[in-house]
Amino acid sequence: MFKKILIANRGEIALRVIRTCKEMGIKTVAVYSTADRESLHVRFADEAVCIGPASSLESYLSIPKIMAAVEITNADAIHPGYGFLAENGDFAEICAEYGIKFIGPSPEMIRKMGDKITAKETMIKAGVPVVPGSGGLITSLDHAKKVALDIGYPVILKATAGGGGKGMRIVLKEDELEKNWGMARQEAKSAFDNDGIYIEKFIIEPRHIEFQIIGDQHGNVAHLSERDCSIQRRHQKLLEESPSPFMTKSLREKMGEAAINAGKFINYEGVGTVEFLVDADRNFYFMEMNTRIQVEHPVTEEVIDHDLIKEQIKVAAGCKISGKSYTPKLHAIECRINAEDSFKDFRPSPGEITSFHSPKGHGVRVDTHAYAGYRVSPYYDSMIAKVICRAQTRDECIAKMQRALDEFVIEGIHTTVPFHKLLLKDEEFRKGNYNTGFMNTFKLERPE
Repeated sequence: MFKKILIANRGEIALRVIRTCKEMGIKTVAVYSTADRESLHVRFADEAVCIGPASSLESYLSIPKIMAAVEITNADAIHPGYGFLAENGDFAEICAEYGIKFIGPSPEMIRKMGDKITAKETMIKAGVPVVPGSGGLITSLDHAKKVALDIGYPVILKATAGGGGKGMRIVLKEDELEKNWGMARQEAKSAFDNDGIYIEKFIIEPRHIEFQIIGDQHGNVAHLSERDCSIQRRHQKLLEESPSPFMTKSLREKMGEAAINAGKFINYEGVGTVEFLVDADRNFYFMEMNTRIQVEHPVTEEVIDHDLIKEQIKVAAGCKISGKSYTPKLHAIECRINAEDSFKDFRPSPGEITSFHSPKGHGVRVDTHAYAGYRVSPYYDSMIAKVICRAQTRDECIAKMQRALDEFVIEGIHTTVPFHKLLLKDEEFRKGNYNTGFMNTFKLERPE
């Protein structure tokens, strides 16, 4: 087992990893920018190293500075968390060259699944259903027009190096293609320094259902059931739950088998997520694979009662998994609490938190790095907390989450707590009748 792990991340996920390491008797190293000097992950790690100014490019995305921190602290492994360098094949390769264990898949796996075109080609070979599309990068506008006509409108343009909705444009008809083609390429180049674009058939208002998988170094792969991530705004997830209210026993078996086949085909090591689009007739299609721990991993932890960070570390150290797949026996919901004003088009709301009280009680979990006096920086992602509730049934879980959100006090900034309160009251949501188009018609009005 590792003696010391450096967490190459910040905020709640860095704190989350530190807690598990402490329980496992592993020393921890936090890295931080000058903007995060007062963050809790810095306070609770055994050691902390400042790696630069507030800019991510000069701190959390600086591989030389992170490797320097590894060297001066003698860490023997790196946990990348999510975001930043978590799916950077070059970073994983440099770790290997220096004899530092990257807690995640190999550089080859990261590259293979990180590039959307390569990932799709790989899944076709693995026998996993995929969305009809271009089968490769689009080379010109004329090429895009031809492919779109062959597939049939509506289509969606996607950045091959994309994520988080960047470089993604929906095209409903041919006369909209040229404008969106230019915008998608420009945004992809700006976000990923790669303007490669491919085209897929756009499935109208599908469910976004993902399967958590885990694979070890001995060829074993299992799935840990599904999460429904369909409540989204601009391709950013807002709420996740497990099990999906749309799921059936037969569909879970088919999708779970496809997820396992995907993992086995690439000899996957670590935790990862195979993401699918599911249409109204419950046909499912591979969308992408995330080769890292995800923001919403606590949802799975709560329904299977396993620490996924611990499992991630054990697999990286060479331990075998049981190979057992799971069917959730409980229900869990996660609400992402962002520093945003829900009633002003989710405008970011950085600033100092003047008062902070998180909810407690049976079946209520809050993952956060925030506290009274903490200053939310404008430099990073706006998520400041995740509220996760667990109960015997979905109705009970919704009621518990409503109670928890009523207890959550965050003053000094705007947050998405009011949005979640309204969402949980919505009749269609309560019935489980939602898909990725839900937010297009959801009425978000400030309470009187």
